[in-house]
Amino acid sequence: MNVTLRQLRAFLAVSRTGSFTLAAESLYITQSALSGLIKELEKTLGARLLDRSTRRIHLTELGERLYPSLERVLHDLDNALQQAVAEQALQTGLVRVAASQLLASTLMPDLIAAYRAEHPTIDVRLVDVPVESVMARVFAGEVDLGIGPEREPNSDITSTRLFDGPFMAVMPAEHPLARPDALHWAQLLAHPLITLQGQFTERLKQDLRSAAPTLVFAPTTEVAYMSTALSMVKAGLGVGLCIPYASSLVALYGLQMRPVVGPEIRRNFEVFTRRNRTLPAAAQGFLSFIGPRIRAMPHLR
Repeated sequence: MNVTLRQLRAFLAVSRTGSFTLAAESLYITQSALSGLIKELEKTLGARLLDRSTRRIHLTELGERLYPSLERVLHDLDNALQQAVAEQALQTGLVRVAASQLLASTLMPDLIAAYRAEHPTIDVRLVDVPVESVMARVFAGEVDLGIGPEREPNSDITSTRLFDGPFMAVMPAEHPLARPDALHWAQLLAHPLITLQGQFTERLKQDLRSAAPTLVFAPTTEVAYMSTALSMVKAGLGVGLCIPYASSLVALYGLQMRPVVGPEIRRNFEVFTRRNRTLPAAAQGFLSFIGPRIRAMPHLR
């Protein structure tokens, strides 16, 4: 059955106004074109929908049954199309972002606030997860995109570099290493070192082994959360490591950061999305918004 939207809109317009003249005006077409659409629809259905007289137009029994259903269906269709257009124009929409716990508690809140200030009708929902769960949330379709440190390639996930940053030593202001100049790894490794468990430490070991084979990287303590590491550093139990984006959290603990060189080791942070899936317009707009702002941050250049 080849029924067109133009035919259905023509039928609804005549039913609503009770007049071919008014219906044609509302659709910005001629009366003859309107009449042709109604005849085509009736021919396709094999039944009359309207009874015409010189004075009035009446719906047939079939027309009376079809009118409320078609009006509801086309109303829903129009709303869906308007919603799609609004989302493409970033007038409305939902962005779901998974971020590793440390990113979610430091970098992301200010970026989300800045985005909402410019796009108040876009709802951004942040999901803070353990770093190893970021890609899993993307794969499961629970979020539109994930943000976290680089991970091994995945056949179902596409990763795109968002920013990178150098490793920084974290210590109290009164620590012997707390001087304004850069700190060398050899100096740092002479002190108790507190790091994060998992790939944070494993990748750092690999990078240091490749760049400086003579260095022996052996952390004294490995913990699960940066808040734990910073609390231990504040208590004088050792020196910590972090990437500069965590500076706001470091400041909350009254600690300071120093760049570590000889060699400088940097860590990439990436955006994870489903392979061969188009991002919703709101998610793509959010990503386009935060990227330049992150890369413009002085300590991440």
